[in-house]
Amino acid sequence: MSLNNRYDFVLLFDVKDGNPNGDPDAGNLPRLDAETGHGLVTDVSLKRKVRNYVGLVKGEQPPYEIYVKEKAILNKTHERAYEAIGVKIDGDGDKKKRKGGGDDVNNARNWMCKNFFDVRTFGAVMSTGVNCGQVRGPVQMTFGRSIDPIVALEHSITRMAVATEAEAEKQEGDNRTMGRKHTVPYGIYRSHGFVSSFLAKQTGFGEADLKLLWDALQMMFEQDRSAARGQMATRGLYVFQHDSELGNAHAHDLFNRITVRRKAGEEVARDFSDYEVLVNENNMPQGVKLLKLYVPETLEVA
Repeated sequence: MSLNNRYDFVLLFDVKDGNPNGDPDAGNLPRLDAETGHGLVTDVSLKRKVRNYVGLVKGEQPPYEIYVKEKAILNKTHERAYEAIGVKIDGDGDKKKRKGGGDDVNNARNWMCKNFFDVRTFGAVMSTGVNCGQVRGPVQMTFGRSIDPIVALEHSITRMAVATEAEAEKQEGDNRTMGRKHTVPYGIYRSHGFVSSFLAKQTGFGEADLKLLWDALQMMFEQDRSAARGQMATRGLYVFQHDSELGNAHAHDLFNRITVRRKAGEEVARDFSDYEVLVNENNMPQGVKLLKLYVPETLEVA
């Protein structure tokens, strides 16, 4: 079933004693805004977690396969699309060429949208190798940004083992390997998202996909545990549903109705209970409904 509504949403999530999104260009330090000190989590990182969740719950089976995944060879997937639509491909390696008419790219793109959840949700550039075109996804997300500046801590860690005999001999049997680990003691982050019904019709993104997206945003951190990320959790998912496809209010005005702030007297935040979330539902714009799909226990209504 196709979408007939526009959606804008606010996602709140937090991290405790972990690195929510390391920056490989900065020695894997937690990403941050250099001017303000606020923590950042890229949209790519958040989409990765959605992909991983969908892959787990749907078993990587059509129509919920995942296009961008670990160890994927994208050009091989493009070749699958051409084989599926009955178009032969000649040659080997990077020089493979397709046989067929000018509609082949459109047909291959449609096949990719039909079978791969992340293609019809987030879009993809599929023009490498045999050309499957480009898809502009109906679901887009912003970077996550922390409510307050974060503190990036660096810890020395010890492994009671070495990798080689040479290292053991050098240490005269005191087999230790020293390392570094980066964490954020605590930070709560906020990301905004958008769902376009017009683009959804182009990719085939429907109501079932939308429900799966909401489920993923609520549960994705529960299936993404690692020592590096510490303790992460979704702390709020607020969805503004418009009764039209064009929308009934500006997204930024709706986002301003969700306020997250540190509680009075809490000088140093180390837990979600140190914050309060206020939701202003007064005088909502006509044609806009607020869906509180996940509400934290500390919710307060303005």
